[in-house]
Amino acid sequence: MSLVAAVPALADGDSVRLGRGQSDFGGVGLMQTPTARMGELGHFSVNWSRTAPYRRYSVFVQPTDWLEAGFRYVSVENRLFGPSIAGDRDYLDKGIDAKLRLREESRYWPELAVGLRDGGGTTQFGAEYLVASKRWYDLDFTLGLGWGYLGNAADVDSPLGWLDHRFDNRPEDAGGDQGGEFALSQLFRGPMAIFGGVEYQTPWEPLVLQLEVEGNDYANEPLDNDQVQDSRINLGARFRLTDNIELRTGWQRGNTAMAGVSFSTNLAGLAQVKRDPPPRPLDAAPEQNWPAVASRLQANAGIRVREIRQQGDDLTVTGEPTTFRNLAKSEARAGRILEANADDSVETFRYRWQSRGMDLREDVHDRAAFTAAAASSERQHDHRYGLYAHASLDEPGGELLYQADPQRFSWQVGPAIEQNFGGPDGYLYRLSAHASAEYATDPNGWFSGSLTATLADNLDDYDYIANSDLPRVRTYIGDYLAEADVGIGNLQYTRTAQLGDDWYAMGYGGLLEMMYAGAGGELLFRPFNSPLALGADLNWVRQREFDQQFGLRDYDVWTGHLSAYLETGIEDVLAKLSVGRYLAGDIGTTLDLSREFDNGVRVGAWATFTDAGDKFGEGSFDKALYLSIPMDAFFVRSSRSRASIAWQPLTRDGGARLNRRYQLYDLTEERDLGRYWEDYDNSWD
Repeated sequence: MSLVAAVPALADGDSVRLGRGQSDFGGVGLMQTPTARMGELGHFSVNWSRTAPYRRYSVFVQPTDWLEAGFRYVSVENRLFGPSIAGDRDYLDKGIDAKLRLREESRYWPELAVGLRDGGGTTQFGAEYLVASKRWYDLDFTLGLGWGYLGNAADVDSPLGWLDHRFDNRPEDAGGDQGGEFALSQLFRGPMAIFGGVEYQTPWEPLVLQLEVEGNDYANEPLDNDQVQDSRINLGARFRLTDNIELRTGWQRGNTAMAGVSFSTNLAGLAQVKRDPPPRPLDAAPEQNWPAVASRLQANAGIRVREIRQQGDDLTVTGEPTTFRNLAKSEARAGRILEANADDSVETFRYRWQSRGMDLREDVHDRAAFTAAAASSERQHDHRYGLYAHASLDEPGGELLYQADPQRFSWQVGPAIEQNFGGPDGYLYRLSAHASAEYATDPNGWFSGSLTATLADNLDDYDYIANSDLPRVRTYIGDYLAEADVGIGNLQYTRTAQLGDDWYAMGYGGLLEMMYAGAGGELLFRPFNSPLALGADLNWVRQREFDQQFGLRDYDVWTGHLSAYLETGIEDVLAKLSVGRYLAGDIGTTLDLSREFDNGVRVGAWATFTDAGDKFGEGSFDKALYLSIPMDAFFVRSSRSRASIAWQPLTRDGGARLNRRYQLYDLTEERDLGRYWEDYDNSWD
């Protein structure tokens, strides 16, 4: 996981407002109870709260206007995992939440939502609810019906009992002995309680006051940890310290203080004003020669040029994008450079985009229309409707004006952090310095490697003890991180090939990741600008020694998957479904859903289910929430680099996948036009 050093300020519309605060459990709500409110699109929050004997840590995100999702840890201060497992460490419970908006607020109708709390863990705090919220001037009212933990006060019997008597009683331990199963048999079952409250926006803008009636009576707490409740009425306040930080406090159960803090930002609004070099003037002096043109295209248009050719009235630039996420911007800048250097016989500029030697597409610009559009925004309409893109595999002919040396060396350094949080060992981390280098042997082949040096860690606390009969394919993580102060994270040779109009292939071998060495290959079928792609990978790997040098352990395995990628067309959601064999030899499926915002930030979650069954250990299935953030969201210079961070509740052996450094679907992303046309108007800046 790469570290991010700074976070831009929030947009004005995403500051903490009436009805938009985080609850004690995480997610938009009052204190102990949720509301029907949602954060703005892209809202992201990290939260902490303490109401003895519970400390809660949560991460929540708003991937669409109508869906809020997140996960949470609850540390129970007066209960232990058990001396045989974690000594004197507090018991830690994990859970997944989701809230779905059913109706937006209108003049007469409240906002309506249905939600699930602690749905993918042990369900010890599991609850379901239906809730409504309505604004009236500086007051925001909420009224809800809760089941499970939100319905323990049992104001009425289940209103669904008249449909089926099974709704009258709520099963216990529906999350499974190990936790991690979705408790479908509990949903909306058992007695129901009424909850709700009101928030008041005080004349002092940073301060919001809260009053809440909760649906829990604390007489049926998990782990036989019942608490005294003198009142179901809770009082609280939220104070906006900065645009990104909110402090919370309250008096709950009539006898217990609450304190909390939330850090939030808007992922969809992350951006920086760019100070890139300005585009070249149309009347700029021509370069001295074509190698100088290629250098200018790299520096100003962000194109690493492989070759430039002229055939008749066509001038074709073949290369890879290096700087701008928006290829329309690269082409708008490149067109100005070509206009100053092409002879009068050229009528068409063609950009043949490649990745690792694989042809992805060709974008074609009429020169006269482009020049007119670059000179006057009033002519951009004509240029836009004459511009087209297509998939072309025919090698360009004509006169070769420039060809780059395919051999190329590059390197970079930066910080990195590995983390593990959610097991009996508590929070484990390693902060390290990461150095990587690459040497290209030709357009389709390259050596890559990385070294990682530990700067700080607390891995002495790691001690793996778990109920799992699977081979230890990932749970040696503490040994890998603790034994090597400097380790080889990756050292491999990779080669790509294009097998047909829509077929791409890749082979690789070496030290593939921190824990595994071996060899493998991937095949991808990706039609041009199609929402659907199909892939397959197969790998033979052997476990590496803990010192992360060149030694190997005895364990080896064949692993691979068949994968389908679908751009759903719904809220820019990409769905990936993989079926195959995992590192521990278990067979199963991984479902990955992610959404990319207009600024390039991608937020997603995945879950893996295998046939490991009872052998899996705590968790029963694997899952994680992740972010992929373009670095130009933080810097004033454009960049195609990205930083990634993932929150995975547990490290377990079931459902473990090989961490391949390169994926064909990512390498061929420009096969899809994406937001090319939406970005067109901004490409002239």
